[in-house]
Amino acid sequence: MGKLALAAKITHVPSMYLSEMPGKHFGCRQAAIDGHKEIGRRCRELGVDTIIVFDTHWLVNSAYHINCTDHFAGVYTSHELPHFIRDMRYEYDGNPELGNMIAEEACTAGVRAQAHNIPSLDLEYGTLVPMRYMNEDRHFKVISISAFCTVHAFEDSRKMGEAILRAIEKYNGTVAVLASGSLSHRFIDDQRAEQGMHSYTREFDHQMDERVVKLWKEGRFKEFCEMLPEYAQYCFGEGNMHDTVMLLGMLGWDKYDGEVEFITDLFASSGTGQVNAVFPLPARLAA
Repeated sequence: MGKLALAAKITHVPSMYLSEMPGKHFGCRQAAIDGHKEIGRRCRELGVDTIIVFDTHWLVNSAYHINCTDHFAGVYTSHELPHFIRDMRYEYDGNPELGNMIAEEACTAGVRAQAHNIPSLDLEYGTLVPMRYMNEDRHFKVISISAFCTVHAFEDSRKMGEAILRAIEKYNGTVAVLASGSLSHRFIDDQRAEQGMHSYTREFDHQMDERVVKLWKEGRFKEFCEMLPEYAQYCFGEGNMHDTVMLLGMLGWDKYDGEVEFITDLFASSGTGQVNAVFPLPARLAA
């Protein structure tokens, strides 16, 4: 019988990699990096063998896709922000067994999902950045699931989350799941990019993110799930926040009432709102 051991909503801002580099931005994202390392430490302590990442940088225009290739290796430069992430080397092992189980469960639930073991299907930085800090020794197997879903219904993403949990429970191992994406995600205007690297684009987004953090800390997910479609729309949620929908689908949707622990407090990055937050598992899963 498999086990879900940890669930979290995490940042993957590329300025974390930039923060490693000598220069004026050195150390600027240390708190976010430390948050990733703490989550990785907890996964090790809990006996996790595989980390599933809902990647809001993996854009898909049809179906839900699961990258469960046997082995990932390469050198990554961001097309979007090559001045932030350049020549980042990576190597991880995949988990085709669990990836195929997820696809099977999702299809049974009526969700159009496909699992892929394609060596040329590279990972996106929504997966690569957190794995850099959580999994540098290749301790965990990695599965990446598309979460920048351009034509997908929230209802299907919720069902996808439920299917992932069913697959984990049938898997002979221990799994952590990370929803990799921002809260609000309105990038700062280009001419203000340098001075706004640690600021919000709009105070409206800042205030909405603060409200969401409060709801999460208090376990008020009935209210949050009701507001989520408008929140994702009005505050430009990354990937339309399908990663968050899948995460909450897995945990019980609006019945979930866990009081979220913020490992890295809310911070602004190039106009967007970011956190590292661990979602306590419901009692039936934590046993």
